Amino acid sequence: MFRYFEQLSSRIAAPFMAQSSRNSKVWQCRCGQSLFFRNSQCLACQAVLGYLPQQSRLSSLQPGPVVGTWLADDHLDAGAFRRCANLDTPAACNWLVPAHSTATLCLACSLNRTIPDLSIAQNPERWRKVETAKRRLVAQLISLGLQVVPKSVDENTGLAFDFIGIDLQGNAPTTGHANGLITLDIKEADDAHREKVRVQMHEPYRTLLGHFRHEVGHYYWDRLIADSHWLEPFRALFGDERASYADALDQHYQNGPRPDWQQNCVSAYATMHPWEDWAETWAHYLHMMDAVDTALGFGMSAREMDLDYQPFALTTLYDPEHPGGPAFLSFVNAWIELAGMLNELSRAMGQPDFYPFVLPSAVIAKLHFIHLVIQEEGGRADAVLHAQ
Repeated sequence: MFRYFEQLSSRIAAPFMAQSSRNSKVWQCRCGQSLFFRNSQCLACQAVLGYLPQQSRLSSLQPGPVVGTWLADDHLDAGAFRRCANLDTPAACNWLVPAHSTATLCLACSLNRTIPDLSIAQNPERWRKVETAKRRLVAQLISLGLQVVPKSVDENTGLAFDFIGIDLQGNAPTTGHANGLITLDIKEADDAHREKVRVQMHEPYRTLLGHFRHEVGHYYWDRLIADSHWLEPFRALFGDERASYADALDQHYQNGPRPDWQQNCVSAYATMHPWEDWAETWAHYLHMMDAVDTALGFGMSAREMDLDYQPFALTTLYDPEHPGGPAFLSFVNAWIELAGMLNELSRAMGQPDFYPFVLPSAVIAKLHFIHLVIQEEGGRADAVLHAQ
């Protein structure tokens, strides 16, 4: 038993060992205290903290050359910054803005087109939860090298968010994506409401971050797949998106998913239409990348545990001959091990499974396809893998 805990290497960590620093989710204050993504002040020494999105780092800060500006302790050569204007709002944003910028909001906050009506008692807390999830999404997109452009900068191809509630006619908004605008029913921030909908919809998983990752998948389909050289390979793998979405929606909710969906898709909802298959698989790719990276940041691994599963082979990948294939496959197999361990921890607490999904071979190929698309666009997906 003790030898288990003394092991310094693990099957999970080994494939990702590299000389470069990881895209960490835990940092250190100048006083040595551990810092986490949401922190805006060190609890040990009270140092002011700020998140630098382009460096993917949270840093303790020291006063800059001009009042209201700050320097990052571990990035003094990065220049001066200002704190996001949403720091002192319910959004509690801890991101930084370059001091020379005329913007008052950080990149993540500048994506907001509509925020909740804060005169409604529950909405300040709802908005805080929503913004916390959205910042995690945006930070991950940046770390992967994906372009995050607000609609206020480019109306045609930019991204924006509407966080809204019931309208004057008593109609609840529909959470979804349309032409770069992601709409979220603000009640999704209420745990009881979200769990009720999850049960009604027979979903194994429903979270704010999951919503964002799914809907932004639709946005990046428009940006990266439509009218690109990836379109025909997409159709061969996911299906023809030219099929009527309205008919597919009716078919899904009247008859449910096709019987063999677990052999081909990551979720029942993914069977509805190729666009939904893409968005669901995209969301799981982001889930897996972030969760493995975070787990390794805390030294978590399955170590010597013998888990009852067969590792996927290179032939499972979308492009088995791709030079980055072995690293991606190691990542996928690491995820399977990690998810198995975390599912058992959840069961030990009487909680639902941490990851209530099974990944068939067909989904592994789709995940690899998405990885290759992101790597070609941003040039950093492989680097994130190797830095884990």
